Amino acid sequence: MVGQTDVVDLPVLPPVSPMLAKPMSSLPAGWLYDLKWDGFRSIVFRDGDEVELGSRNERPMTRYFPELVESMRSELPPRCVVDGEIVVATPDGSRLDFEALQQRVHPADSRVRMLAEQTPAAFVAFDLLALGDEDLTGLPFRERRARLEEALSASLPAEGGRVHLSPVTDDEEVAMRWFRDFEGAGLDGLIAKDPEAPYQPGKRVLTKLKHERTADCVVAGYRTHKTDDHAIGSLLLGIYTDDGTLAHVGVSSSFPMARRRELFTELQPLVTDLEGHPWDWVRHLEGERTPSKSVGSRWSGGKDLSFTPLRPERVVEVRYDYLEGERFRHTTHFVRWRPDRDPRSCTYDQLDRPADYDLADVLGVGR
Repeated sequence: MVGQTDVVDLPVLPPVSPMLAKPMSSLPAGWLYDLKWDGFRSIVFRDGDEVELGSRNERPMTRYFPELVESMRSELPPRCVVDGEIVVATPDGSRLDFEALQQRVHPADSRVRMLAEQTPAAFVAFDLLALGDEDLTGLPFRERRARLEEALSASLPAEGGRVHLSPVTDDEEVAMRWFRDFEGAGLDGLIAKDPEAPYQPGKRVLTKLKHERTADCVVAGYRTHKTDDHAIGSLLLGIYTDDGTLAHVGVSSSFPMARRRELFTELQPLVTDLEGHPWDWVRHLEGERTPSKSVGSRWSGGKDLSFTPLRPERVVEVRYDYLEGERFRHTTHFVRWRPDRDPRSCTYDQLDRPADYDLADVLGVGR
């Protein structure tokens, strides 16, 4: 591979666009099954003391994770290129915390250093692109994986390190047990990899199996589309808490343009004033009350708080993968309107929460 860098001298040079996955409803038979980690995808380049962390969009992330750079100097082979995921755990170490990970990307160096101590990151390795002077990208994945296991077995500390090996199996039954159990530790699902395939940067040749559920939510607002003021950009979704507060839990935004315009017309009779609406962000910013515990970090900080409020009278069924705290982790997908549902019946009781599973036990499988 050809690249440009002034930092490292390796057979595979940054930037490298990582391989990607496309969604599937089942696992392909005869492949190798890896875990889908909920973090920042990163290809790590180590050449002695020089370490560079690349991202999915090929931009360096090195400055944001100084504690990882330091650990990689002792926990990775002296000269290597490793594909993996940067993750952050909750303070008790029991599960992944993507929101804390997002906060690690900050322009101020002083805050970067502070967060490196308060919410330290880890790196989970799952592929090896180069080792020493050898470019491994042309080898089949099963060989790259074997070389990765061999290399890390010699470099990783017995315990207490920040670099981990992602577990992999060729047993579909074991993989599906991981799929069910490990969600409780904050994992995102499974990745299936063709054992005979070479590394193909930027190609969507992997497959992913993600958790998918449905929920009934109240539509209490919308934002217009960035290219058309008479088309819906996203629907704002709410769920009632035990004390009767309508918590903002996420959005639904995947519609064809024609449907976006239809929805805009369809929702106009529900448009109302912001005063008295449960999501009056202005009152929230003044400290009067908050729609949900996490809304401050989601909606403030210089972001656009504007939206068109709707009377919370319509219920929509959406598909989602899982909750992070009290909100949907990713954008949901519209399924259908539910005119048969009373908005007040849309509570957290309906949502499926996975059983707890300790993140340390998941990482232990990789050992």
